[in-house]
Amino acid sequence: MNKSANTSEKTALRAVKGMNDILPPESARWEWFEEKVRALMARYGYANVRTPIVEPTALFVRGLGEVTDIVEKEMYSFEDAMNGDKLTLRPEATAGIVRAMIEHNTLYNGPMRVWSQVALFRHERPQKGRYRQFHQIDVEALGYAGPDVDAEQILMCRTLLRDLGLSDQDLRLELNSLGQPAERMAHRAALIAHFEAHAALLDEDAQRRLHTNPLRILDTKNPAMQAVVNAAPQLMSFLGEASLAHLNAVRAVLDAVGLIYTLNPRLVRGMDYYNLTVFEWITDKLGAQGTVCGGGRYDGLFEQLGGKPTPAVGWGMGVERMLLLLEAVGVATAGNAPDVYAVVPQASAVPLAAANCEAIRQAGLKVQMHGAGAESWGSMKSQFKRADASGARFAVIYGEDELASGQVTIKNLRDANAEQRRVVLGDLPATLRELLNA
Repeated sequence: MNKSANTSEKTALRAVKGMNDILPPESARWEWFEEKVRALMARYGYANVRTPIVEPTALFVRGLGEVTDIVEKEMYSFEDAMNGDKLTLRPEATAGIVRAMIEHNTLYNGPMRVWSQVALFRHERPQKGRYRQFHQIDVEALGYAGPDVDAEQILMCRTLLRDLGLSDQDLRLELNSLGQPAERMAHRAALIAHFEAHAALLDEDAQRRLHTNPLRILDTKNPAMQAVVNAAPQLMSFLGEASLAHLNAVRAVLDAVGLIYTLNPRLVRGMDYYNLTVFEWITDKLGAQGTVCGGGRYDGLFEQLGGKPTPAVGWGMGVERMLLLLEAVGVATAGNAPDVYAVVPQASAVPLAAANCEAIRQAGLKVQMHGAGAESWGSMKSQFKRADASGARFAVIYGEDELASGQVTIKNLRDANAEQRRVVLGDLPATLRELLNA
C-alpha cells in the first residue's frame, strides 16, 4: 500500500455537509423543546404517529407535484440495488402520513388528530436555519372538513409559541385561501396570460413553469421579478361563495380570540396539494429564513394518493429555526443538568456509592457519578471541578470518615454561603428531595 493511500485511510471522517450532529449541551435544548411539544399535543388530543424515513419516490412526485422545487431539485432519490425500486429520503412528512393512513385504513372508525416529530432531507445549499437534514414537528387533522379545525390548528401554533416563551411581537401570522381546483384553474389561465404578456421579465425558472405550474412563480424570491408578480391577478378575485365562506369562518374564530393576522394573497406554500386555507408564522429576526411554521388544508391529497376522498388540514414547524429564534430573542431554555453529583474520594468506596446513587435515582432524582479507572481515581479538587461543570445543584461526598459512620456529606454547589450537612445514608433520597424543592 502506498503512503498516500495509507494517509487517506487514517483521515478522520466527517458528517455529510448540511447534516449536523446535535451534542450536549445543545441536545438539552432539543429535549426541552420536545417536552413542550408533547405536552401541547396531549392538551389538544393529538396522538403520535411514526412513519419510515424512506418512501417510494412516486409518493412525493404524485403528492407534492412534479413541478415543485422539492421534486425537481431537492430530493435525495436512489434506486434500490437489490430490486430496482425507486426510493427517496422523505423531504416532507404529510405525504407519508397520508400514505400510512390509506394503507392501514386507519380512518375506518372516524377522523383522527395525529402528530409526528420527523427528520427530513432536502439537497439544498446549507446555510443557517436551512440544512440538508432538518427536523420538523408535523401536525395533521385527518377527516375533518370544517373551518373550525383550520382555526384550531392555527391557535395550536400560537399556544406552542407562547409556551416556548415567545411574544406576539416575535412573529406574525399570514393567512390566505387557495380556493378549490376549478377556481385555481380559472386563476391559472389568468396568470398565464399575465406572465406571457411580460415574458421578457421572467427568469429561467419562471419561464419553465409558466405553462406547467404558474402559481409557483408567485413564490419567487427573485427581486427582479417582484414588480411583475405583484401586478399579477390575485386568486382571491376568483374565489367562489363557498371558498370565501370557509375563509371567513376561519377568520371569525381568530377574530373572536383576538389573534392578529395579515391576509396575504401571494401566500401559496411550496407544495401543490394545498387548497382553501394556507398560513405561515413568520419572523423578521432570522434573516431570509423567516418562516418557522406553516401549513394549510389539503382535501385532495388522499384521493391523489389512491385513497378515498378525505378532508385534512395540517402544519409543520422547523425545529432548528425555532431554536434559533428562541436564541435570537433571548428565551432561556432549560438545561439537562443532574440534580446531584456524587463525589467519591476513594475508589474502594465505589460499590457503596454506586448502590446509594441507584437508590437516589429510584426516588426520581437525576444523579451523575464521578467515573475513572481504579488506579487513576480523580482527586477531590478535580471531582469538584467536574461537579461544578455538570450544573448539579448539590454534591454528595462519599468520604471515608462519613461512610465509617454510615453517613455522607451534602454540599450546595450553587450557594457558597450554605453550610454543608451530614446525612444518614438511608435518609439521603428524602433529604435531597426536600432541598431541591426548597
